[in-house]
Amino acid sequence: MNPVLNPYCPGAGNQPPELAGRDELLTKASIALQRIASGRAARSIILTGLRGVGKTVLLNRIRKDAEALHLITVRTEAPDGRSLPSLLAPGLKLALMKLNQRKTTEFVKRGLRTLATFVCAMKLKYHDIEIGLDVEPEPSLPLIDDLDENLIQLFQSVGIAAQEQKTAVIIFIDELQMLDEKELGSLIMALHIVAQDDLPITLVAAGLPQIAAKMGKAKTYAERLFEFPDIGKLNSAAAKQALTVPAEKLGVFYTAAALNEILKQTMGYAYFLQEWGKHAWDIAQASPITESHAIDATQLALADLDANFFRVRFEQLTVMQKHYLRAMAELGSNPQPSGAIAAVLGKKVTELGAIREQLINKGLLYSPSFGETAFTVPLFDAFMKRVVTSD
Repeated sequence: MNPVLNPYCPGAGNQPPELAGRDELLTKASIALQRIASGRAARSIILTGLRGVGKTVLLNRIRKDAEALHLITVRTEAPDGRSLPSLLAPGLKLALMKLNQRKTTEFVKRGLRTLATFVCAMKLKYHDIEIGLDVEPEPSLPLIDDLDENLIQLFQSVGIAAQEQKTAVIIFIDELQMLDEKELGSLIMALHIVAQDDLPITLVAAGLPQIAAKMGKAKTYAERLFEFPDIGKLNSAAAKQALTVPAEKLGVFYTAAALNEILKQTMGYAYFLQEWGKHAWDIAQASPITESHAIDATQLALADLDANFFRVRFEQLTVMQKHYLRAMAELGSNPQPSGAIAAVLGKKVTELGAIREQLINKGLLYSPSFGETAFTVPLFDAFMKRVVTSD
């Protein structure tokens, strides 16, 4: 079939042609944002889940839905090594400029002056803030290097400016788990204060499963301030819908056996469905896509994943980290007790604590419960078996 017309789009954050199985979540998010914009209470939203479940896709979709409602959005990602002030300052400047374009008011002007104060104060402590402002700092605010106080003042000022124009400012942050715990605590505190003040500024973010525990550790009241919807794999009906709807719009159909084979291999993970669908389409000469096409697609999809999706993460690892993950893979894809992993490696649990923590910090592992460890990347256990021979 014509590869130019191939409807599937595996990629980092690319919205699939059919966003199946997520309608309830999108509706809840839309209601929450509209409530905040109208001055009513609603909790911020943190999407949690493994790699490849579609968190970034959903984050982008919620952002587009918010923009369709004429809300002001701030979009950023939390890469390793960047400070929270350097992430927020450019986006909040853009948000204030958008408010200023709608209507120039004293509250917007004060918001820009408060942002200038924030930048000047934070440059004393964080050296990665690069933002130009043509306004002087707010004279009523002291220049102190306390992130908690400065962020609260900035959020309050932005929230008041948005409130005056009957809109809301929504901050979107991907990879939230990468934030430093202290900075994460400052973000939670600022959101807590503006929520108490009924100001229309809130957070929609995405992170790996450990983010909920990390936020709870940073601030004990985080569980009352945020919704933590778990974004898992798609159920059978939704997974089939994600595959069949885009193809059927182009007059292409799947046999039942082909669908069953792809679902078995992908386990319903959104990213992998796109990867298998892409290869199955390219392999098939004509409709329908059969089980044979699906089996051949598995070989090509795994080769692509091994060379890109998995390999990028593998190349970040030290030798000992690779041994740890290979030992986990030997035990299977389910969460594994730390003692069982240590036994495979012939070591004590205490000897491996630092390695485990390093892998959690790199976003390859998480702890679903005390004493257990699991992969954050689906199918990574099988990849480790393919690329690292067992000792």
